[in-house]
Amino acid sequence: MTIAEARTAEADAAHDTGAGPRLYNFAADVLQRNLDAGRAGKPAYIDARGVTTYGQLADRVARFAAALRGLGVHREERVLIALTDTVDWPTAFLGCLKAGVIAVPVNTLLTEGDYRYMLADSRAKCLVVSESLFSKFESLVAVSPDLDHVIISGDNPNKSDAKGYRLFEDLIGADEPEDITAATVGDDMAFWLYTSGSTGKSKGAVHVHASLKLTADLYGTPVAGLQESDVVYSVAKLFFAYGLGNAMTFPLSVGATTVLNADRPTPDGVAALLRAHPVTMFFAVPTFYAAFLNSPAAPQKSEVKFRCCISAGEALPEQIANKWKERYGVEVHDGLGTTEMLHIYLTNRPGATKYGTTGKAVPGYEIKLIGEDGHPVKQGEMGEMYARGPTSAIMYWNNREKSRSTFQGEWTRSGDKYFQDEDGYYVCAGRADDMLKVSGIYVSPFEVEAALLSHPDVLEAAVVGWFDEQKLIKPKAFVVLKLPDKVSEDLALALQDHVKHLLAPYKYPRWIEFRSELPKTATGKIQRFKLRSEQ
Repeated sequence: MTIAEARTAEADAAHDTGAGPRLYNFAADVLQRNLDAGRAGKPAYIDARGVTTYGQLADRVARFAAALRGLGVHREERVLIALTDTVDWPTAFLGCLKAGVIAVPVNTLLTEGDYRYMLADSRAKCLVVSESLFSKFESLVAVSPDLDHVIISGDNPNKSDAKGYRLFEDLIGADEPEDITAATVGDDMAFWLYTSGSTGKSKGAVHVHASLKLTADLYGTPVAGLQESDVVYSVAKLFFAYGLGNAMTFPLSVGATTVLNADRPTPDGVAALLRAHPVTMFFAVPTFYAAFLNSPAAPQKSEVKFRCCISAGEALPEQIANKWKERYGVEVHDGLGTTEMLHIYLTNRPGATKYGTTGKAVPGYEIKLIGEDGHPVKQGEMGEMYARGPTSAIMYWNNREKSRSTFQGEWTRSGDKYFQDEDGYYVCAGRADDMLKVSGIYVSPFEVEAALLSHPDVLEAAVVGWFDEQKLIKPKAFVVLKLPDKVSEDLALALQDHVKHLLAPYKYPRWIEFRSELPKTATGKIQRFKLRSEQ
């Protein structure tokens, strides 16, 4: 699809030329297409509870949409979704969209403080939460003035009805519901995805109904090549923009089957899943590919059914890609997507993969690299990447300053530094700011530094990205103590635990190096680039 065709498809999803807005609701569209194709009895999802067919999924979604209306949740009001990966996740997400309600799925690895902020910022009227995660929300319910309803998902929920909490299965298991589909258009707000900013404060990227279909039309089907016969598994969870496409939008758009795993994706757990299910489409991040290759539990080539493997979230080191291909005989196609652009818009692809690069623009998107002077750079020169395409978020909720900085007309700033090699492939050169990507998740060094500085023994701290043995970026902390004679391995471990206690655990510094002083400018600013250059 050309860029012009992509724009036409975007317009068609949102408007009927000359006749006003054309109705479009992604949830109703994608589910009805599968029913019309005769897939009502085909497995859509497989999770720990069993198989959910396309017919059953459509029924669950309709029931959840009706239940929201019955609770008095109105169009464009927000529902915060904090669910592990079970069939309840797509049920809730698509149910919100079908009802015209805004779905706000959130990272399940965050802290109580993060969730307090997101509940307040989104003004969510309803919380849908897994029982295993509810402890992080329980104290927030009473202090979130906009929150009217709590729906708990789990096999053995034990929360008291006296508190007004509702159980997910009870809610959708009521009498036959009225089939409600909100009269939305393609440009209607559909969902928000929170993304970290350069200061660590989350921003709600607002996406519309049409964008979900367009990610499938532009990338999922023609580039990734998903087919009805595929069995899909994504290591990246559904709450990520990457995982949302991998495990919901793309497979549902072609009638494929998706395997969901509610647990944290360890190499042992994923190995067992791959032995149990004939996964053909495998999505992961470079950190997981590296860990899986080094795991004794990893299956042999004869034990898996891989047809296509895709990586995103952070740059894929060439040695990991080569080792994977040697082990399983399948290329890993590395791509770049952002929460703001919703999914991958720059990628390697079958028959045109060049390891060590992130490939070329997905048809329907354009890329430009801008230098510090504000002008496009020449081929081979490094610049900040800007992307143009039909799936860009429309704004950050309640953040006009950052919206204007990131969404510049048709172009969206990625914050990533790239250069274009002699073959036209784009090569990652880091970030335009000091943000780090750890296992595909942004980490603010300033947030980690603040946590370290809250420890009574720490005088100064600087956090930078550092390559591990697999050439993957992890946080490293350089620390100056108030009392230098306290330097010890035990204190380093204590500082790591201190950060894990204050922040989401994945943000902790993997290494701590004690210094007598940190490099600074004449005005006293820490020169992190000098610390990075030491590796």
